Amino acid sequence: MASKSKLLSGPIIVLGLFSFLSSLSGESTNLALPNISQALQITNNQATWIVQVGLITTTILLVAFGHLGDMISKEFVFLIGGIFFTLGSLVNGLAPGLTILLLGRVVQAIGSAMIMANSIGITTELSTPKNRGELLAITSMFISVGAISGPAIGGLILSFTSWRLIYLINVPLGILFILIGLKVFTFPKISVATVKKSLAGANWFGQIIFSVGIIVLSISSLFFQNPKLSYLVGIAAFILGAVLTIYSFMQDDHSQTPWISPTILRNKPFVFSMFALFLAMLVNVASNILLPFYLQSFNGISPLIAGLIMILQSSVMLFVSPISGRLADRIGSGKLIIAGLLVLAVSQIGYTMFPLKFNWLLVLLPILLNGVGMGMFLAPNNSLAISYVDKSLTGVAGSLTSFFRTIGMSLGITIASTVLFAQLPGVRYITPQLGTTFLTAFHHVFLLMTGLSLIAAILSLYLLKWEKERALKN
Repeated sequence: MASKSKLLSGPIIVLGLFSFLSSLSGESTNLALPNISQALQITNNQATWIVQVGLITTTILLVAFGHLGDMISKEFVFLIGGIFFTLGSLVNGLAPGLTILLLGRVVQAIGSAMIMANSIGITTELSTPKNRGELLAITSMFISVGAISGPAIGGLILSFTSWRLIYLINVPLGILFILIGLKVFTFPKISVATVKKSLAGANWFGQIIFSVGIIVLSISSLFFQNPKLSYLVGIAAFILGAVLTIYSFMQDDHSQTPWISPTILRNKPFVFSMFALFLAMLVNVASNILLPFYLQSFNGISPLIAGLIMILQSSVMLFVSPISGRLADRIGSGKLIIAGLLVLAVSQIGYTMFPLKFNWLLVLLPILLNGVGMGMFLAPNNSLAISYVDKSLTGVAGSLTSFFRTIGMSLGITIASTVLFAQLPGVRYITPQLGTTFLTAFHHVFLLMTGLSLIAAILSLYLLKWEKERALKN
């Protein structure tokens, strides 16, 4: 057993380190949005696209890179992703304006897609049914540590120096992690001919439909946030994007060389788990993207203190996640999934009670409950989803897990920012002078998120049913 743990430690640590770095960069970026908005002289609404463009890019490419990992090598694609992520971070840190910054975020997101699409598949290949939940929880723990470090490190950087350092700090760390990965991963022999063969037979038509659908779906929010544009056009764009995205899955299911194995899309427990993950991430990201504006722009709290406040959610997730992962291996995942989603719903109700003047208890309690709910939900849900998938398809299944996680975050930012700024027509910057006008709009966002959390909990009852039926059969 000891030798087996030693064998697993190297690859798992590299997976965790890059998960940590990606999470660190994401949370630092969220916290830095008000500062970047001022430094580049762009509106608060425009600043949210610094996060959004990365999520859109990652969403579009996740499934493709998961498929490529299955065809060629998960470890190889993962490590190439580390190179792209590091290069993109360098571009971000040196960007002279918004356009180059968005370009750097695209490059960084390509790397994140390669990393995320293959990390769960690699972890699953290294695990057994008895320790899968625990190993997935360890990876989630690294993500939580990155999420904790992001606001803390970001707050320190923003308090004493330029926002650019939140990206430049990734460069030496990324190079170090790549070098470690080259030593601990085992790579098969890969030729240019092998890569060309894998790419040539892929369903590129379906990938194009999917990409266009996600882009149209995301930019539809612009029509709701700008009073000069038509809401009807925005609704039409949203519907068109959703239809194209759904159709791309149907087209892929009937293609000769699908990106996603048809058996996965017909796997009801897996699909329901993914839909629950999608809704949970959509809800969770709303507070991540809006809290910096409430704390810094509306209440005048310093970036350092705001970062320390936002640490609470990830700190609680760090504590709860491994416990829920171990419990899932012992008592089953279904009950933990539903309980986590209900706690998440309660936390969203708490955000609707945020006061006009800052109050420590009213602000910290919902953030704490948010962390508890997500910590209870994530590891059991991932473990249950993967347990229903054949081991030969774990790469695609892992990339789909990352896909639903990322598209949930992407649409969460779109919906949260749209609902908020649609109620604040003509507002370029969040300021204390907005008073109850901003706070009412803020509360409305989280009323919507409460409803979505409850929908996810209700749908997850099916997961509990299927888990019980499987237990009876075994």
